[in-house]
Amino acid sequence: MTIIDSSRTAGPGHLPALRSPVRWNRSLLVLAVASALLAVVAGIGILVDPRVLTGVPIWLKPFKFAVSFAVYAWTLAWMLAILPRRSRLAERAGIVIMGVSVIELTIIVIQVVRGTTSHYNISTPFNAALWSAMGSSIMVLFLAHVLIAVTALRQRIPDRAAAYAIRLGLLVALLGMGLAFLMTSQGGVDGMVGAHNVGVPDGGPGMPLTGWSTTGGDLRIGHFVGLHALQALPLLAYALRRWSSLTEIVRARLVFVGGSAYAVLVLLLTWQALRAQPLLQPDGLTMIAVLGLTAATAGAAIGVIRKGAK
Repeated sequence: MTIIDSSRTAGPGHLPALRSPVRWNRSLLVLAVASALLAVVAGIGILVDPRVLTGVPIWLKPFKFAVSFAVYAWTLAWMLAILPRRSRLAERAGIVIMGVSVIELTIIVIQVVRGTTSHYNISTPFNAALWSAMGSSIMVLFLAHVLIAVTALRQRIPDRAAAYAIRLGLLVALLGMGLAFLMTSQGGVDGMVGAHNVGVPDGGPGMPLTGWSTTGGDLRIGHFVGLHALQALPLLAYALRRWSSLTEIVRARLVFVGGSAYAVLVLLLTWQALRAQPLLQPDGLTMIAVLGLTAATAGAAIGVIRKGAK
């Protein structure tokens, strides 16, 4: 893959480590476009299909998953494109991710058309077979993501802030993926082998759009936040480059602080959910943990900036 070095001509709004790629991973781009199209179809379904499943419009799940896969695939394609060297192993991992993602999205749509749930559903042999296929697909996607993360860890990315953002983003996203397996250990109703919620049944009152439980814990929150480290940390690196005059080493350290705090936040949100607490109704112990994380992060960031100013 031919890559044009943009670090020599990059303006103040660009990360010097990022390069203008001639070729992106086609498989991931196809997945991003196909997922975006599915999001449009599912959005129309929300508007025209009156059916409700687990307390929300039946097309809401494919809509959310389609949007998530579109963003995920595009971000991975971007990350692979800007790495200093092309990795055939990582490129093939991208092809694998496209394949298993298509399997998962297809099963979700099939079950919506049939008017039933896709995740954890073993109520019939056919539903159990589809859920087994989804579980296998998720595991393969996880392993393919690991290969891409290892590739990013092994390559030397010139700008240290961008390097930390990409590597920590991939690793925290892995944490978010891994935490999703906790859902399979939750006691479900008859015909189900897992649940999103803790302390209350799935399908109860939920927050707008996300559907996160407002009466009990919800393991999807930590999973969601963890996955989006892929976007949040590169955006942090970009913002520091674009809107600050800090040196490269200071920006790198700040991204490291931000990435570390982000990982702890993912664990904190999961811990809160496991104690059956709604996101917006934390108890005193949760609030102390949040305040402690905020104070530690702010203190570390201030210390990094002061040290860099000397």
